Amino acid sequence: MSVLIVIPARYASTRYPGKPLVALTGASGEKRSLIERSWRAACAVQGVDRVVVATDDDRIRQAAEGFGAEVVMTAESCGNGTERCAEAHAALGGGYEVVVNLQGDAPLTPHWFIEDLVKGLRAAPEMGLATPVLQCDGATLNSLLADRAAGRVGGTTAVFGRDRSGLYFSKEVVPFCAEQFAAEDLTPVFHHVGVYAYRPDALADYPSWPVGPLEQLEGLEQLRFLENGRKILCVEVSARGREFWELNNPEDVARLEAMMAKMGEN
Repeated sequence: MSVLIVIPARYASTRYPGKPLVALTGASGEKRSLIERSWRAACAVQGVDRVVVATDDDRIRQAAEGFGAEVVMTAESCGNGTERCAEAHAALGGGYEVVVNLQGDAPLTPHWFIEDLVKGLRAAPEMGLATPVLQCDGATLNSLLADRAAGRVGGTTAVFGRDRSGLYFSKEVVPFCAEQFAAEDLTPVFHHVGVYAYRPDALADYPSWPVGPLEQLEGLEQLRFLENGRKILCVEVSARGREFWELNNPEDVARLEAMMAKMGEN
């Protein structure tokens, strides 16, 4: 299956303006922007035919072209990354069998997350899209709960059925769990990894649907698929000892840098 990775990036983020150009310091002390680190993560994925950055901002375009990325300019009116991916795929002439949306705020996404995601979608021809989920240990769950207690919007959680189709995604921590867990214990909560693999027909349909009440309330683009009766395959991935977090808030910069230092990631 031919695979295109699109990294949607916009400068005018509501919660963190200019986020794609924020510099993160790696284990060696070298600074690289968030968008460059996300592009490097995409380039490490095996079995991919093309990687592009999709943006509507010249500052991001110039930065991305400066480190060697291919850039597709998209409309400022794109409401989210999925809409931007759909426009980028169309601008490139279509033809890819799988389009992966690697959101530009997850530079620590391991290559096997995306490889397993594409493999999972390939094995489920009835599904139009898939997304990874990672079982939380106690430490990750406590980080999610701490963000919510402090009034910060942190990571997203997912719940899914026996057939692995998504039931709901939320910025709240779901399902509710009264039990306390040690840092290394596995918990019933799954962290949603902000990556999507779409079949072209599902991706092309998405921009034609209006924003629904759940997407509006949660600010989660994938809920538009659920609100329009489209199933989402949740592919469980394994961290293999790596730490994972997205850059959602300015406070996350220090957290990501500490993770990179611990893992020796430059």
